[in-house]
Amino acid sequence: MTDVLYRGQDSQPEGYEQRVIVDAGRTTPIDWVRARRAERETRREEAAHSRLYRRIGTLIGNLGEEWHVLDLRELGGAERIGFLAVGPGGVFAVTVKDHGRSRVSFAGDVVQIDGKRPRYVEAARREARAASEALSRSAGVSIPVMPVLAFAGTGKISFYGVPKGCLVTAYHELPRVLNARGHRLAAETVDKVFALATHPGTWYPAEYDDLAEGYRWYRDGEQVGTDKRGHAE
Repeated sequence: MTDVLYRGQDSQPEGYEQRVIVDAGRTTPIDWVRARRAERETRREEAAHSRLYRRIGTLIGNLGEEWHVLDLRELGGAERIGFLAVGPGGVFAVTVKDHGRSRVSFAGDVVQIDGKRPRYVEAARREARAASEALSRSAGVSIPVMPVLAFAGTGKISFYGVPKGCLVTAYHELPRVLNARGHRLAAETVDKVFALATHPGTWYPAEYDDLAEGYRWYRDGEQVGTDKRGHAE
């Protein structure tokens, strides 16, 4: 549909024939520039994500064979922005940010970079919470996931108070930080959690009736500390 718009007043002045034709179905130059800019931003983010994943994967390899790392974007969709690390120290949702040479300052949950205050801690917690809910739903038991913020730039990171319940580290320190968590999970549990994480049904809202049954945490007749049901004789 084509609309005819006149310059100036609502009514066209006498002898003034110039008019502007606007085609509502045609992309304007401004829209085209914006679309191209958005496409470049998307490609830049994808390239940065892949580059950081390769770097983090190399570093995680230093942890040992007991650790597993999964790119959440591969299974969880484009809205996922981090990585899942599963090992003896627990389950971690690692969110990587490249701050370049800029200085990063923490005051509790508040992050400041170049005068801006991005919600990095909030995003990391949200990612960990979503991962925990997905894994717990599939497993049938609660699986806590610790959020981790890893900065891949070269700028200094200073703290005037650390965020609660969220680990913050430089990306090259990830192996040391994760190994410092000790041995909280048995090797069998690590394998089960990673198997759940790699199952597509874990990350998509669909009914998988026998998914949790295939990853039971204890055999028939046995009881764990979190099981309050008991067994009647």
